[in-house]
Amino acid sequence: MNGLQWSVVAFFTAIWAALAAILVAVPKIYSQALGSVPPVAFFAAISLLIAACGVGVARRWRWVFWLILVAFLAGAFRVVASALQLGGAIAIDNPAWYIALQGVIGLVQLAIGIAMLRSYRRAGIWGRATGR
Repeated sequence: MNGLQWSVVAFFTAIWAALAAILVAVPKIYSQALGSVPPVAFFAAISLLIAACGVGVARRWRWVFWLILVAFLAGAFRVVASALQLGGAIAIDNPAWYIALQGVIGLVQLAIGIAMLRSYRRAGIWGRATGR
């Protein structure tokens, strides 16, 4: 795996750990948003999705590259929404720290998405492989 792939996997690992920490520390955040879906079921489903994406990144699957690229570039919307919520333009129904965390996640997503675009332009899908 190259540096780009490692950064995507590290991001997914950090997000998974943050989800787990929030689920343990403040489960009502997810209970409010999910309604009748148990937060543990949501966490299990997200864990499977993250694992599948991790496998796709490691195996350099083309469709996973494009899926992640679009999702990460959409992190810009998360940054704008968080800024509007924290600025009072949009009503917030979660704690300010959670909204700020969402904004930071969006910034990191966007940065990785831009790195993926640059890497694609230089060396194609997933960039150059190392160790092959």
